[in-house]
Amino acid sequence: MTTIQGPGIFLAQFLGDKAPFNDLRSICNWANSLGFKGAQIPTWDPRCIDLQKAAESKTYAEEIKGIVNECGMEVTELSTHLQGQLVAVHPAYDDLFDAFAPDAVKKNPKARQEWAVQQLKYGAKASQNMGLTAHPTFSGALLWHTFHPWPQRPAGLVEEGFKELGRRWLPILNYFDECGVDVCYEIHPGEDLFDGVTYEMFLEEVNNHPRACLLYDPSHFVLQQLDYIQYIDFYHERIKAFHVKDAEFHSTGKQGTFGGYQSWLKRAGRYRSPGDGQVDFKQVFSKLTEYDYKGWAVMEWECCIKHPEDGAKEGAKFIQDHIIRVTEKAFDDFAGVKTDDVFNRKILGLS
Repeated sequence: MTTIQGPGIFLAQFLGDKAPFNDLRSICNWANSLGFKGAQIPTWDPRCIDLQKAAESKTYAEEIKGIVNECGMEVTELSTHLQGQLVAVHPAYDDLFDAFAPDAVKKNPKARQEWAVQQLKYGAKASQNMGLTAHPTFSGALLWHTFHPWPQRPAGLVEEGFKELGRRWLPILNYFDECGVDVCYEIHPGEDLFDGVTYEMFLEEVNNHPRACLLYDPSHFVLQQLDYIQYIDFYHERIKAFHVKDAEFHSTGKQGTFGGYQSWLKRAGRYRSPGDGQVDFKQVFSKLTEYDYKGWAVMEWECCIKHPEDGAKEGAKFIQDHIIRVTEKAFDDFAGVKTDDVFNRKILGLS
C-alpha cells in the first residue's frame, strides 16, 4: 500500500484578477500558506501556463514546475477539462461551448474540434516534459441531449454515438501513450462518460486502451445516487487522479435528481465544500489506500454557500486529516511464530 499524496488544490476555481489569485506564483504561495502541497493547473488559463510553449519547450515546462516548487509545492497534474469538452460537442451546445474556445475557431465546429485535439496533445507532451503521469480531462458529449429517452431513442443511436466518440479519442489516447501519460476522464454529468456503464461502453470502443483511465470524484455520484464506494471496487485499477469534492442530496416532494431547472442553491442535489456534504470520505480514503492508489488527493472547490477562501482553508486540513499513513507491519506481528513447511504440515496433522 501507498500513502496518498496531498493535500493538493485545483487552482481553476480560485484564479481571479486580484492578488494573490492573478498569477501562478502568488496563488501557489497563498495555497501553500494554507497547508496545500500540490497544485493541479488548469491549462486554459494563461495566468498559469502557456500550454503550447510547455509542450514545445522542456525548459519552459521546467520553469513552470520550478515556480510551483519554489512556493513549497509540486505540480500534481495539468488539466484540460475545457479543451477535452470540445473534442465532442453536439450542435445544440455549440454557442454555449464556444465560450471555451479561442475567437479564431468560434462558430466553426470543425476548427474548434481540431484545436481541442491539438490542445490535448500539447497537454500530453507538456505533462511528459514536467515528469507527470496523469492528466485530468473531460470526454465531451454527443449523446447527452438524449440521456432521458423521450422520445425513445432510435435503435443503434447510442452505439453509433460511442463509436464516434471512440474514433475521436483513440488517436489522442495513442499519443498520450507515446508520452507515457494516462488520460484521466472525470466521470461527470454532461459528458457521455458519466457513470460506470458509459465508461465501459467507451472502453470497448477504444479497445480497452491502457491510457483510458479515470479521475475519481464521488460528488458526481452522490447527485446520481450511484454507489461511489463500490465504484472504487470496480474501477480502482483505472483510477489515476482524485478530486476531493463533497455533495449532498435531499429530495423533496417537489424535486429530485433533475433539480427542476433551479440554481445550485435550490437544487435537491448540490456540491459542497469538503466535510459539509454527505460523502463518506473516511471510506473513500480507506478504499483508495487499500487498493494502493499512488496519486494525489486534490481539493476541487464548488460550493454554493461557503466562501471559497474559507473552503480552501478548511479543505487543506480536511484532506490532511483523511490521508492514511500506511502501516509497515501487521498489528498481530507481536504474536507471530517462526514457521517453515515442516512446521506448517505438523499443524495440519500431516507429519
